[in-house]
Amino acid sequence: MGCRQALFVPRNFAGDPGARAGTAAFALAVPPAVGGRATEAKEEPPAAEKKPSQGTQAKAGDRSSVLYSAGQFFFEYLVVVSLKKMSDGRYEPKISYQFPKRENLLKGQKEEEERLLQAIPLFCFPDGNNWAPVTEFASETFSFVLTNVDGSRKIGYCRRLLPAGRGTRLPEVFCIISCLGCFGLFSKLIELTRPVDAHLEHVEFQALLQRLSPHLILHIFASAVLERRLIFLAEELSVLSQCIHAVAALLYPFTWAHTYIPVVPECLLDTVCCPTPFMVGIQRRHLERVLDQPMEEALMVDLCEGKIIQAVGDEEEILPAKLQNEVLTSLNRHNNNNNVQTSEQVNALVSEAFVQFFVRVVGHYASHIKWGKSGQGTFQERAFCKAIASKTNRKFVKKFVKTNMFSLFIEEAEKSRIPQEAYFQQKIAEYHEQKKHRRDS
Repeated sequence: MGCRQALFVPRNFAGDPGARAGTAAFALAVPPAVGGRATEAKEEPPAAEKKPSQGTQAKAGDRSSVLYSAGQFFFEYLVVVSLKKMSDGRYEPKISYQFPKRENLLKGQKEEEERLLQAIPLFCFPDGNNWAPVTEFASETFSFVLTNVDGSRKIGYCRRLLPAGRGTRLPEVFCIISCLGCFGLFSKLIELTRPVDAHLEHVEFQALLQRLSPHLILHIFASAVLERRLIFLAEELSVLSQCIHAVAALLYPFTWAHTYIPVVPECLLDTVCCPTPFMVGIQRRHLERVLDQPMEEALMVDLCEGKIIQAVGDEEEILPAKLQNEVLTSLNRHNNNNNVQTSEQVNALVSEAFVQFFVRVVGHYASHIKWGKSGQGTFQERAFCKAIASKTNRKFVKKFVKTNMFSLFIEEAEKSRIPQEAYFQQKIAEYHEQKKHRRDS
């Protein structure tokens, strides 16, 4: 039984000038049939490179050895690799979904993760760039092996198929990365579904809507957008965590970048004295102790009573009035809808209202990134703000661009012409298409 020829890729195959050549090698082997055993071909490194350098070797007990050593996790990553059309007409594989997205990695760990995530798309579509949209595609299951020079291995279990839909479309690959050599087991798991709007996973907007009026939700959103201090009170731990996760999700495609504690332990109640932004949940029994703390200005929300206990006072004026009213109309329409709705439907309706807010105020950001010959982008903040016709929108955006969440979003956007948040880009494209249609009609 033969298998496809192995493909060797050095660790710095993506052209990373900072990567040290020879510090790792990846090998690919595709089994001849579904359920067949994944075999491995491994490139023998030069003698000088057989022993990893001291700087790249994980020490026992450090975080990298916990994260990446075999047997620690059932799987390390689940990714979806899709084909993206490039400017020259070719289709190039790119990761369109990743779980989990690891945070707070050390520099060396982050570099290793980036190399892994750069390699995966190549191995999910190893058969060249001659792809075109089709209406039919024979799905297939295969695997590949990524081998480091220190002998550690990661196995990619892949299912390549045509996504559900009508008309011509491109195949995509669901890939599970694991240190476990269990092809038969993983081949049974690759039949799975995922939400198109991935940022709504594990979010329940209904929990927020049941406790707060749309008007108060807008006040909370306005405070969060300007990265202020927010305190939520409730007795039930589930209510605290559900509502705070929901508020954070309203910020999509941006991410809350400061202290974020859905349930603050009693011994850490002095967190509310922190002068920097935070979003925290505190059990209502501790309200008196919280009020006795020397706090700076903060928005305090009682989820049990459905009211704001403490506010800065300008929450009504933060958001542009016209856009604020549009979001309120959408939320009120949901509240007045007597039809029984599923959790997914509620999430989609609520999220859409806030995504459209960001589309309207910052959806033109990509056209104000100037790209250098090196491929690095530079955001033109002044031109970006000046391009906003509405004075009220421009006033808000001039404050918003100073937040950490916007800065982090732009930093990611400056790294690559390929957008990180595909769903947000889709909504921007739809908005511009609608504007064009209105002009033409």
